[in-house]
Amino acid sequence: METSKWLIAFVAIYGGLGGIMFDAVIPATSHQHLWNPAWLPHAKFHNVQTMLMGLFNAIATLVMLFALRPLTLPVLLVAAALAALYFVCMLLAPLFPGTAWSDPEFEAANPRPLGIPVQKFLSMLATGLVIIAILIAVL
Repeated sequence: METSKWLIAFVAIYGGLGGIMFDAVIPATSHQHLWNPAWLPHAKFHNVQTMLMGLFNAIATLVMLFALRPLTLPVLLVAAALAALYFVCMLLAPLFPGTAWSDPEFEAANPRPLGIPVQKFLSMLATGLVIIAILIAVL
């Protein structure tokens, strides 16, 4: 279960800090999000809401993985679900009308690994890591 714990912790930390780093700190991507002058205040509000949700999901996940003793399989599974929620929500967001992986003016600037929008690719990767962690833990 130790390997599973660390995989889930990695995904949680990436979800908790990645959104803040990409959306508010790293100039190459933050100008597409929080520092985008074309974004209205309410859009920025929801961007910050999402960043904070990722951070608090990560904190709760890490508490479950490292502070609760003993770490049981049910607690690990709840922590896994919590760590994956940020990325599952990102994967489901394009199902809503008017949403897109990036704004049209940034489409060419954003990488597309394997032809997949980078946010979708990284969300699939993070969710996949959690699934692998669960399989390791239960098998």
